[in-house]
Formats: sequence, C-alpha cells, structure tokens
Amino acid sequence: ADVTRGALRGRPAAMEAREPLRDVRGALRAVLARLREGEPGEGREPFELPRFWDALGQTFQVTSQEATKLSLAFSRPPLPSAEDCRKLSEDVQNAILAVATVYYWLPKGQGTTLRKMVRDATTEVVEGMIQLTDTILNAPQESLSQEQLISTGGVWEACEQVSNLPRGEYNQAAVVSALAACLGVVKDAVEEMEHALVEGQDPYGDIMEDEELGFRGNRDTYWSEADRQLLSSCMGLMKASKACLKKVLAAVKAHGKADSPELIAQLDDLADIANEISPSVDELALSMYPPVNPLAVRLNVSICKAPLMNFLHFCRASHVCPPSEEGWVQFLTGAVDHNMNKVKNFTQGQL
Repeated sequence: ADVTRGALRGRPAAMEAREPLRDVRGALRAVLARLREGEPGEGREPFELPRFWDALGQTFQVTSQEATKLSLAFSRPPLPSAEDCRKLSEDVQNAILAVATVYYWLPKGQGTTLRKMVRDATTEVVEGMIQLTDTILNAPQESLSQEQLISTGGVWEACEQVSNLPRGEYNQAAVVSALAACLGVVKDAVEEMEHALVEGQDPYGDIMEDEELGFRGNRDTYWSEADRQLLSSCMGLMKASKACLKKVLAAVKAHGKADSPELIAQLDDLADIANEISPSVDELALSMYPPVNPLAVRLNVSICKAPLMNFLHFCRASHVCPPSEEGWVQFLTGAVDHNMNKVKNFTQGQL
C-alpha cells in the first residue's frame, strides 16, 4: 500500500516535470504548419549562398545535438526536474526556430526547385523532433525504449540530410538533382518491365502460391501474343521517356544557367514537368500487367505522352537547348509520336 501511495504521489511530479515538453511540442507543431504553408521572403540584405549553406548546416548540427541531450535526459531515472526539463525544452525550441529562420533566408529568386528541397529537408527535421517529443511524453516508464531510440535516430538522419542537398551555384544543381531522381524512377520502371516481359516468363512468378488455392492456373496472370505486341509499343514509349530525361539532364548540366530570374524560372519549369513524367510512366507500367485492358493501356499511354511532349517542346525553346542539341529533341519527338500511333492502331478495334 505504501508503495502504491508513493507511486501515486510521484506521478503528478513526473507529469509536471514533462509539462514544458508538452508546451514545446505544441510550439514545434506551429512551426511545422508555418513551414508547410508559408513561403520564404525576398530578403532585405544581399543574399550569399555560401553563407546560407554554412548557417543551415550549423543549425541542423545543433538540432541533432539537442535531440541527443533530450533523449539521454529521459533515458534513465531519475527524470529531469521541472527546471531542467524547461531548459531542455527551450534549447530544442530555439534550435528548431533557428533551422526555420535560416530556411526563410532563402529568397524566391533562387528558384522554386532549390527552395522545395530545402523546405522538405527542414520540415523533415521538425517532424523528427516532434516525433521524439511524442515518444518521450508517451513513454510508460523512465527507460530508453526502442521507440525512443528509433525516434532519436530519425532526427539524426534528418539532420544529416543537409549534407546531401545540392549546393551548386543557385538553382542549377537543385534542378540537376531533381531530374536525376525522376530519371532513376523511370529507369527502374523500364528495367522491371523488361525483366517481366522476357519470353515465357510469368510476371507474377515472384508471388508466393496461395496455400488454399494451390497453383495459379488463371490465364489472367499471363500475357497473350496480342498483349505482347501492344506492350512492345508501350515499352518504346517508356524507353523514350528514359532517353528524354537522360538527354535533358545532360543538357542542363552542360548549358544550364541561373544568372537571371528568367533562366532560373526555365530550369524550375523543366523540373516541374519532369516530376509529371515519372508518375505517369509508373502508372503506364502498372496498367501493362495482366490481365491487360487495352483501353486502359491506351489511356495511360496518352497520359504519359502529354508531359513528355511538353517536356521536349519546352526544352527546345529553353536556354538549355542550343542548336547542337536540337537533333535528339526532334528524334525523340518522332519516337514518342511513332509509339503512340502504334498503340492507337493496336487498340482501334476496342473503341
């Protein structure tokens, strides 16, 4: 009974000790909401990119250290006093506010692609710290739980991502990074579909047999010869998408400039259109698995073609496409049209 009364007397004290952490969690949630909704300003002082990167790296490092201190303080008894918890909470809040403040230094004129990458990295750090405070507040006892270890590691990982952000001059490096990511997605989709289309291969061969149904004997898990003829043209379009992203990526590396708002905007537009290509290629690939619905495939081919042609036309009109690059733009434009027309011919009887 005495032990029970002691535990009951200790519980309000423990809750009171953690109260500052509840307050800082609310403050961090407010910061996160502003980051998601707000935009950086134009800046009153001349913007210096090297100074920005240095400051961002320092604030991320400090945040990682504060996460470690906070986690250690609640990893074993006795719990921090209310005063110690208040100090820890203030340090965490100040670190996160510093991260957000540095993000807001980045002017709109530096390019939307760069700003989105920095904003995503910043919000990931804030989300990680919120998760850590949640874990500590919900911990049933004063011991280092697996969840707390994972949450602490999550903050560390998020803070380390600042070193992976593209730090080239202005917006060009960010756009190169964005295009490379889109190319990676399309490459994976092409390779996966090529592997599945190997003659005689079951596209669902890597799926375990159902214990109750036994062997899969459904014809809907295999492609017919007619399916393969249709999908050959789809593969042509997917490969054209891959070649297009690869060529534009090389052109941006070779000719991309960011010395004026107009050139920065052109690079951002290329990244925005590329972001539409990769999901449309993924959707096309999904519609190619059996049972094949030719009309669904045709629809997805049309959806895939639209951003791809837009990408090629915009690239041709932009500064990254001097006369020396026009040949491949024309060739790929023709390849996209050719494969689209073949798909139309294969599916005409389905309309």
